[in-house]
Amino acid sequence: MNKNLLIGFNIVLLILVGVLFYLHFSSSAAKSTAVTTNSSIVTKPGSFTIAYFEMDSIENKYEYLKDVRNELKGKEQQLTSQLNAMKKSYLDKVNKFQQEAQSMSQEKQGAMQQDLMQEQKVIQNKEQAMGAELQDASFKKMQDVNKKIEEYLKEFNKDLGYSYILAHQPGTIYYKDVRFDITGPVLQGLNAAYKKKE
Repeated sequence: MNKNLLIGFNIVLLILVGVLFYLHFSSSAAKSTAVTTNSSIVTKPGSFTIAYFEMDSIENKYEYLKDVRNELKGKEQQLTSQLNAMKKSYLDKVNKFQQEAQSMSQEKQGAMQQDLMQEQKVIQNKEQAMGAELQDASFKKMQDVNKKIEEYLKEFNKDLGYSYILAHQPGTIYYKDVRFDITGPVLQGLNAAYKKKE
């Protein structure tokens, strides 16, 4: 679900970039100049500048995102462990039934089979519920990560004046000028902001 959200987001960004390039190159207005400071581009009022950051760097080095992934992995392991315990208990009962079935009356066999079928349904329902719970937790956590990045970028851009800040992923932008790569400062700022909140 997160991949679909990211793909959709990237498609929207790609369309926006195309529109922006069209508008930028079709206007007869003079190009505004940009001043380079501390490996960032500070724009003059009325100019139009797009910056970007490498999303894979954020995914690999943003401490909050690493912690979120570890938390979700822990939750998944916990739920898997619960489910495996239920399945083991069920299989033990099935094995016991198979061993003792010949010495049981037909009534008892029928009752045991009914109990086993019921338990199997409970396990299947539990597995579906756990999958939905994990997916929901993952979706909410990733929304929170995206919100933190967005909030940080608003603060980060206050004095810089970028018109847009895009997240670059391979295959979504075909050309990029490294002068507008703000991955380093964004990553430092995100991690610093996260450390403050700990």
